[in-house]
Amino acid sequence: MEYDERLGPLALLPGIWEGSHGTDVAPSDEEATYMETKTSPYRERMEFELTGQVDNHNQTLFGLRYRTTAWRIDQPDPFHEEVGYWMWDSASEILLRSFMPPRGMAILAGGTVAKDASRFTLEATAGSETFGICSSPFLLKEFKTTKYVFNFEMRDENTIHYSQTTFLKMKGRESLFDHSDQNTLTRVSA
Repeated sequence: MEYDERLGPLALLPGIWEGSHGTDVAPSDEEATYMETKTSPYRERMEFELTGQVDNHNQTLFGLRYRTTAWRIDQPDPFHEEVGYWMWDSASEILLRSFMPPRGMAILAGGTVAKDASRFTLEATAGSETFGICSSPFLLKEFKTTKYVFNFEMRDENTIHYSQTTFLKMKGRESLFDHSDQNTLTRVSA
């Protein structure tokens, strides 16, 4: 398989990936029981396409435009979507992942990652000026995201795995709720 080395740890990602063994651990969807935990299996599709070179004055980024859609097993409509970018800065070995789910939120997660890494962790924290989280007034009041942690593993050229945790400060709950997702996806096209 051909790949663009300028993408560093993202070099093998361009293409379409699907997985049907996802697990979502989230607050219940029902208002009367939203403090309770609900675990749902899901299937997912991720699409990555090259953005080309992006220049910020003397910084050069290479990256991928991406889209993720997830459906609960046996449900026709998606319960989650994201659009965004994964960008690689080879000079500083910083990997950026910026994305927006359609819930009134934007996240810029990042971290230092070696160019040949097959595993990495990206993080964002509310209030950070570099890797941060921006939320709508409703989310700040009801489900404030205080931290986001994303763990990624490229298992081989055709298999990826991720786990992520969104730490939520929910209205009426003293402790944080650890909303987590994980899935293993395989390449369906390059």
